[in-house]
Amino acid sequence: MKLVENIFITEDVTLFSLCDAPADIAHIADVFKMIADAGIDVDMISQFPASGASSGFSFTVSDNDFIPVLAIASKLREINPKTKISVSSGNCKLTVSGEAMRGTPGVSAKVFKAAANANADVRMITTSEIEIAMLVIRSDVDNVIAAIEKEFAE
Repeated sequence: MKLVENIFITEDVTLFSLCDAPADIAHIADVFKMIADAGIDVDMISQFPASGASSGFSFTVSDNDFIPVLAIASKLREINPKTKISVSSGNCKLTVSGEAMRGTPGVSAKVFKAAANANADVRMITTSEIEIAMLVIRSDVDNVIAAIEKEFAE
Protein backbone atom coordinates (compact mmCIF):
# COMPACT_ATOMS: atom_id res chain seq x y z
CA MET A 1 0.00 0.00 0.00
CA LYS A 2 1.22 3.50 -0.83
CA LEU A 3 2.07 5.61 2.20
CA VAL A 4 0.39 8.73 0.77
CA GLU A 5 -2.75 7.75 -1.12
CA ASN A 6 -4.29 11.17 -1.77
CA ILE A 7 -3.54 14.86 -1.84
CA PHE A 8 -6.66 17.01 -1.64
CA ILE A 9 -6.95 20.75 -2.15
CA THR A 10 -9.62 22.97 -0.64
CA GLU A 11 -9.52 26.43 -2.18
CA ASP A 12 -10.72 29.80 -0.92
CA VAL A 13 -10.01 29.36 2.78
CA THR A 14 -9.83 32.19 5.33
CA LEU A 15 -7.68 31.92 8.45
CA PHE A 16 -8.79 33.78 11.59
CA SER A 17 -6.46 34.04 14.57
CA LEU A 18 -7.51 35.44 17.93
CA CYS A 19 -4.52 36.31 20.12
CA ASP A 20 -4.46 37.49 23.71
CA ALA A 21 -7.92 36.01 24.22
CA PRO A 22 -8.98 34.60 27.58
CA ALA A 23 -7.27 31.25 28.29
CA ASP A 24 -10.56 29.59 29.06
CA ILE A 25 -12.20 26.68 27.25
CA ALA A 26 -15.61 28.20 28.04
CA HIS A 27 -14.58 31.28 26.02
CA ILE A 28 -13.51 29.10 23.10
CA ALA A 29 -16.81 27.20 23.31
CA ASP A 30 -18.71 30.51 23.24
CA VAL A 31 -16.80 31.67 20.16
CA PHE A 32 -17.55 28.51 18.23
CA LYS A 33 -21.19 28.58 19.35
CA MET A 34 -21.53 32.10 17.93
CA ILE A 35 -20.03 30.91 14.66
CA ALA A 36 -22.26 27.82 14.57
CA ASP A 37 -25.35 29.91 15.37
CA ALA A 38 -24.50 31.96 12.27
CA GLY A 39 -24.59 28.74 10.22
CA ILE A 40 -20.86 28.81 9.51
CA ASP A 41 -18.79 25.65 9.17
CA VAL A 42 -15.35 25.74 10.81
CA ASP A 43 -12.68 23.43 9.45
CA MET A 44 -9.15 23.55 10.90
CA ILE A 45 -8.69 24.59 14.56
CA SER A 46 -5.45 25.09 16.48
CA GLN A 47 -4.96 26.48 19.98
CA PHE A 48 -1.88 28.38 21.17
CA PRO A 49 -0.36 27.59 24.58
CA ALA A 50 -1.64 29.68 27.45
CA SER A 51 0.52 32.49 28.74
CA GLY A 52 -0.90 33.48 32.09
CA ALA A 53 -4.56 34.40 31.70
CA SER A 54 -4.24 34.76 27.92
CA SER A 55 -4.16 32.31 25.08
CA GLY A 56 -5.19 32.25 21.48
CA PHE A 57 -6.44 30.05 18.72
CA SER A 58 -6.79 29.95 14.97
CA PHE A 59 -9.46 28.46 12.79
CA THR A 60 -10.41 28.35 9.14
CA VAL A 61 -13.66 28.99 7.31
CA SER A 62 -14.65 29.34 3.67
CA ASP A 63 -13.77 32.70 2.11
CA ASN A 64 -17.55 33.06 1.56
CA ASP A 65 -17.94 33.34 5.36
CA PHE A 66 -15.27 36.03 5.78
CA ILE A 67 -17.64 38.97 6.45
CA PRO A 68 -19.95 37.19 8.94
CA VAL A 69 -17.00 35.80 10.91
CA LEU A 70 -15.30 39.19 10.90
CA ALA A 71 -18.49 40.66 12.41
CA ILE A 72 -18.42 37.96 15.12
CA ALA A 73 -14.72 38.63 15.77
CA SER A 74 -15.49 42.33 16.15
CA LYS A 75 -18.16 41.51 18.77
CA LEU A 76 -15.61 39.36 20.60
CA ARG A 77 -13.19 42.27 20.60
CA GLU A 78 -15.85 44.48 22.17
CA ILE A 79 -16.25 41.91 24.96
CA ASN A 80 -12.46 41.42 25.35
CA PRO A 81 -10.70 44.58 24.07
CA LYS A 82 -7.23 43.01 24.53
CA THR A 83 -8.02 40.35 21.93
CA LYS A 84 -6.06 40.83 18.71
CA ILE A 85 -7.57 39.58 15.48
CA SER A 86 -5.62 38.65 12.37
CA VAL A 87 -7.16 37.47 9.13
CA SER A 88 -5.74 35.92 5.98
CA SER A 89 -8.05 34.99 3.11
CA GLY A 90 -7.49 33.39 -0.27
CA ASN A 91 -5.55 30.43 1.11
CA CYS A 92 -5.74 26.74 0.21
CA LYS A 93 -5.88 23.75 2.51
CA LEU A 94 -3.66 20.97 1.24
CA THR A 95 -4.48 17.60 2.82
CA VAL A 96 -2.15 14.62 2.54
CA SER A 97 -3.80 11.34 3.48
CA GLY A 98 -3.27 7.62 3.53
CA GLU A 99 -4.29 4.71 5.73
CA ALA A 100 -0.67 3.49 5.76
CA MET A 101 0.36 6.76 7.49
CA ARG A 102 -1.16 5.42 10.72
CA GLY A 103 1.68 4.40 13.03
CA THR A 104 4.39 5.17 10.47
CA PRO A 105 7.13 7.41 11.91
CA GLY A 106 8.52 10.25 9.82
CA VAL A 107 5.55 11.02 7.57
CA SER A 108 5.09 14.54 8.91
CA ALA A 109 8.85 15.14 8.69
CA LYS A 110 8.75 14.28 4.98
CA VAL A 111 5.66 16.41 4.33
CA PHE A 112 7.16 19.39 6.16
CA LYS A 113 10.51 18.90 4.39
CA ALA A 114 8.68 18.97 1.06
CA ALA A 115 6.89 22.20 2.04
CA ALA A 116 10.23 23.69 3.09
CA ASN A 117 11.86 22.62 -0.18
CA ALA A 118 9.03 24.40 -2.01
CA ASN A 119 9.63 27.52 0.12
CA ALA A 120 5.95 27.41 1.04
CA ASP A 121 4.26 29.98 3.23
CA VAL A 122 2.55 27.55 5.62
CA ARG A 123 -0.01 29.37 7.74
CA MET A 124 -1.44 26.50 9.81
CA ILE A 125 -1.02 22.77 10.34
CA THR A 126 -3.43 20.19 11.74
CA THR A 127 -3.02 16.43 11.82
CA SER A 128 -4.74 13.17 12.54
CA GLU A 129 -3.48 9.60 12.39
CA ILE A 130 -4.06 9.39 8.65
CA GLU A 131 -4.05 13.05 7.52
CA ILE A 132 -1.77 16.05 7.55
CA ALA A 133 -3.42 19.32 6.56
CA MET A 134 -1.48 22.49 5.82
CA LEU A 135 -2.93 25.88 5.04
CA VAL A 136 -0.78 27.52 2.37
CA ILE A 137 -1.08 30.58 0.22
CA ARG A 138 -2.66 29.86 -3.15
CA SER A 139 0.49 30.61 -5.16
CA ASP A 140 2.43 27.86 -3.30
CA VAL A 141 -0.02 24.97 -3.86
CA ASP A 142 1.37 23.52 -7.09
CA ASN A 143 4.98 23.67 -5.87
CA VAL A 144 4.10 22.01 -2.56
CA ILE A 145 2.19 19.22 -4.28
CA ALA A 146 5.10 18.59 -6.66
CA ALA A 147 7.54 18.55 -3.73
CA ILE A 148 5.37 16.11 -1.74
CA GLU A 149 4.99 13.82 -4.74
CA LYS A 150 8.77 13.88 -5.23
CA GLU A 151 9.40 13.21 -1.51
CA PHE A 152 7.08 10.19 -1.48
CA ALA A 153 7.97 8.81 -4.92
CA GLU A 154 8.27 5.04 -4.64
